Amino acid sequence: MADEGAALPDVKAQRRGRGAAAWRSGAMAEDSVAHAYEERGCAIARRRWRSPFGEVDLIARDGAAVVVVEVKKARRLDDAAHRLSRRQMDRLCAAAAAFCEGEPKGALTELRFDLALVDGMGRVRVIENAWGEDW
Repeated sequence: MADEGAALPDVKAQRRGRGAAAWRSGAMAEDSVAHAYEERGCAIARRRWRSPFGEVDLIARDGAAVVVVEVKKARRLDDAAHRLSRRQMDRLCAAAAAFCEGEPKGALTELRFDLALVDGMGRVRVIENAWGEDW
């Protein structure tokens, strides 16, 4: 009689495979967004910058301004836009403050928060100043 357990899928291996695929997909989306910012004349200062408050996908420089960019990917741009939570915005604000501590102007650094959306076809849409005092 054959070992019935051998026929069962390796659930852990499947999860690792999905996790690796999601990581690659996210990295490709971030690369597309970084390219879009560079085409606009912005310099990418950091990619996947880690702070005590969490990771920031991209930090760009637009003239004197530091731009904190959160990248969201989904099959449709509208779906990607709905993936940003209030908790993530708060985390990004805290991370941005930590990043600005190392800037020459410190807390007085001009700062902008953008939301970059990437759809399943690789199209990029950037929403500048996506949240702030009025959000």
